[in-house]
Amino acid sequence: MIQRIIVSFVIIICMIPVTVSALDLGGDQGGLLQNAGNKAGYDVAGTTDTSFSQGIGKIINIVLSLVGVIFTVLMVYAGYLWMTARGKDDQVEKAQDIIRAAIIGIIVTLGAYSITNFVVPRILEATIK
Repeated sequence: MIQRIIVSFVIIICMIPVTVSALDLGGDQGGLLQNAGNKAGYDVAGTTDTSFSQGIGKIINIVLSLVGVIFTVLMVYAGYLWMTARGKDDQVEKAQDIIRAAIIGIIVTLGAYSITNFVVPRILEATIK
């Protein structure tokens, strides 16, 4: 049981995005990055500085949505097992273990997201000034 928790924790930690501060290569018009893109023949007029971060944000939202769906499926499955146990203690214990694991998983996931959502903006705010 402890090994499962540790493995789950390590997997979740590996999925948390690490925010980095990128080198400022100039403003929207006439910066080093814009000039390099224009000389390389790319259409840089339609891109923005936030397009990468918005993409990462969308990926994180998709992953969190999948975690929510997995949590719901596990809870429904465990509830079904429990309701159809018909007095079999081993099946009731299995359902309770699934429910505990699902709740621990969603708490760890939401906790990691909340901490990241709380800490990262403050770190960025402190480093920008």
